[in-house]
Amino acid sequence: MTTNILGDITAEIAGDAAEVTTLMKPNADPHSFEISAHDAGRLVDADLIVSNGLGLEEHLEQHLATSKAEGAPRFVAGDHIDVLDYAPGSPDPHLWTDPARMVDIVDALEERLIEIDGIDTAEVQENADAYRAELTALDAEMVDTFAALPAERRALVTNHHVFGYLADRFDFEVIGAAVPGGTTLASPSAADLEELATAIADADVPAIFAESSQPDRLMQVLASEAGIEVEVVELFTESLTEPGEPGSTYLSMMRENAHRIADGLAP
Repeated sequence: MTTNILGDITAEIAGDAAEVTTLMKPNADPHSFEISAHDAGRLVDADLIVSNGLGLEEHLEQHLATSKAEGAPRFVAGDHIDVLDYAPGSPDPHLWTDPARMVDIVDALEERLIEIDGIDTAEVQENADAYRAELTALDAEMVDTFAALPAERRALVTNHHVFGYLADRFDFEVIGAAVPGGTTLASPSAADLEELATAIADADVPAIFAESSQPDRLMQVLASEAGIEVEVVELFTESLTEPGEPGSTYLSMMRENAHRIADGLAP
């Protein structure tokens, strides 16, 4: 697995039927994390490489392409959903922020896993059924969590464009992001921040959200530039945390984020 979010989901589905190795460590940034030569060599021998795609693993793509050319099968999660753009012609890779779309990925991943020679098909199917039920429950819980937010409070501002799929699923509006584009590797200009500060003031946003894998300095500067009282709330969006911490699994990460968003935007 490339990202730890997909690693967690794949491990849940595979169970004891397969050994799942995740390359991305907890609290890492998927846009910038790199792997060792040893890990790159292991990719070639994998029975299946599970990746996000849509440009997320920017520093791994060369290794992934090389492994595929040498015969390692690859599953790309982004190939199995209705993809949104964060800008015209620019696909949004942050597909996991919508649990309903993750059901489609689980469906496709289950089919791909049972094609692996010698795998326990029955276990994979049983685990996938159980996880689909968990995702359905998560989706319903998030609907309930956001139910108290009126339309004028459903405005999101983050470090960079990460919540497009959540906004699409749960009727939020993405006002903007401090870092332009769909990657954390870009840098905002003074004009970018001024434009976003104006949008925040116009929308009367009570809270802006910073990702746990990124420092919130930009968001603090943005809050200061806006000249209004605005809370900076940390979310767990692009990476899972260490075991035992909030956001250490995909399901717990999504639940924690939903509650923090709802609390931050509450009237």
